[in-house]
Amino acid sequence: MIFLMDLQMMLLDVIYFILRNSVRVVMRPRTKPIDGELVLITGSGGGLGRLFAQEFTKHGAEVVLWDINGTLNEQTAKLVREMGGKAHTYTVDVTNREDVYRNAELVRKDLGRDVTMLVNNAGVVAGERMLDCPDELIERTMKVNCHALFWTVKAFLPQMKAQNHGHIITIASILGLFSTACVEDYCASKFAAVGFHESLAHELLTEEFEGVKTTLVCPYIVDTGMFEGCKIREEVELLLPPLEPQYCVEQAMNAILIDQPLVCIPRLTYLPFLCRALLPWESNVVTYRFMGSDRCMYPFIDARKKQMSNTPVTVA
Repeated sequence: MIFLMDLQMMLLDVIYFILRNSVRVVMRPRTKPIDGELVLITGSGGGLGRLFAQEFTKHGAEVVLWDINGTLNEQTAKLVREMGGKAHTYTVDVTNREDVYRNAELVRKDLGRDVTMLVNNAGVVAGERMLDCPDELIERTMKVNCHALFWTVKAFLPQMKAQNHGHIITIASILGLFSTACVEDYCASKFAAVGFHESLAHELLTEEFEGVKTTLVCPYIVDTGMFEGCKIREEVELLLPPLEPQYCVEQAMNAILIDQPLVCIPRLTYLPFLCRALLPWESNVVTYRFMGSDRCMYPFIDARKKQMSNTPVTVA
């Protein structure tokens, strides 16, 4: 009897949330204020990280900028300060857990307060086919895109839980929801990032920390140069061109400000995500071939080889 009652309540809740989220597509819910929040952004010297710093500043937040490249990080801080915002820079290797923990304590000591919003944005890609890729580059991709999430969350989540207030944002990728050829390192790391984030979200809900929100951001290819050369079928690219970085960050911010758990950018990319789950493997393969997605990374890899001949890998 108890099982049947629980089943009935579960089904009613499922229907309620489907209807609620359908309405949200048409009627945008109220955004939350974030003025005064202390926002830490990893990979803040790169394209998306820099734009996130500026967007959070527009909304009145104070930003803490972590990047392995101190020069690029200071450039981001300068832009924030020119907007009238507060920015604090730290040169951090997010793959080094001791460096993360040490700098987390330094942030608390320097600023006298806890980080309330964490944006795990740092990311890299090796840009080589798996059998041609040095092991060190594969490990680097996993460390930056996946392992670093554990260290940063472990550094800042306890304080969020203590206050039952905070927000953890994971910038993953559409390639963490469905995959393509020749970027095994990147897909594996982003699938891992998605799994990490979703498990953490379930943990927070199970332990009833409703004040600590989570948002998983899965953008399509963003035109930052990270995947320069990647090409799908020309006719399909008219409907699905690479994302403008500013548009990507604005859409992510819209989701963050309404505490949306998951956002795929653009919305059209929800479709292949659903197809992957619902259609037979062979159906997805022929769809990929039609779109040109099966070989989209080949020109990217060729361009990357030329670009990286004398250039070291850096955090994006």
